[in-house]
Amino acid sequence: MNSQLKKGVLEMLVLQQLRERDCYGYELVQEISEHIAISEGTIYPLLRRLNKEALVTTYLKESESGPPRKYYKISSQGLATLQEQIAEWQTFVQRVNAILEGG
Repeated sequence: MNSQLKKGVLEMLVLQQLRERDCYGYELVQEISEHIAISEGTIYPLLRRLNKEALVTTYLKESESGPPRKYYKISSQGLATLQEQIAEWQTFVQRVNAILEGG
């Protein structure tokens, strides 16, 4: 998949994963990587930006192995943003499909 296209939807995918449950960074990489090839180097700057924009919050949670992990939780503002992004994405996909199908 084209890297620019991937970057465009990655924020939406991260917020969606966090809507389902709180996660730590590496866990997000693993879950999203099951569907789209991404790296930790892509996710962590995005998570920092989402935190700065108040779309996610963070907290530390003890780990069974090693130091505490930083978990990310979607905020109410993040949920609203995600809903907007999903609506925009669905409209975009419909319009692209219409063009691809010759409409």
